[in-house]
Amino acid sequence: MNLVDSSAWLEFFADGPNAEHFAKPISTTLELIVPTICLYEVFKRVLQQVSESDALQAAAIMQQGHIVDLDDSLSLSAAKISADNKLPMADSIILATARQFNAIVWTQDADFARFDNVQYFEKQTG
Repeated sequence: MNLVDSSAWLEFFADGPNAEHFAKPISTTLELIVPTICLYEVFKRVLQQVSESDALQAAAIMQQGHIVDLDDSLSLSAAKISADNKLPMADSIILATARQFNAIVWTQDADFARFDNVQYFEKQTG
């Protein structure tokens, strides 16, 4: 299973320098899990920076994967991960979701670089 975090989705949609790294996990929809926090973050950013139409298109692409809602069990797991690792809320939810599904996290977010089962690509500029 694969989990593409918000930074990687945004890089993919912007066709940024690291977009190629995220194309395969995004296109392999049967193995793709999408936490609702990623859907929220990506929709909001595209809405703010581009347009509502583009944000809705991005959301539609993301919803081709398996959407994972934040439930009570996942919330408690994320809170423990956050406390133990000093991670922000969204990152801890993403990591807890990945661990629940034994998924690889695909990301440009340096907060994830120290964890197992993470494919981290340093964010490129230009």
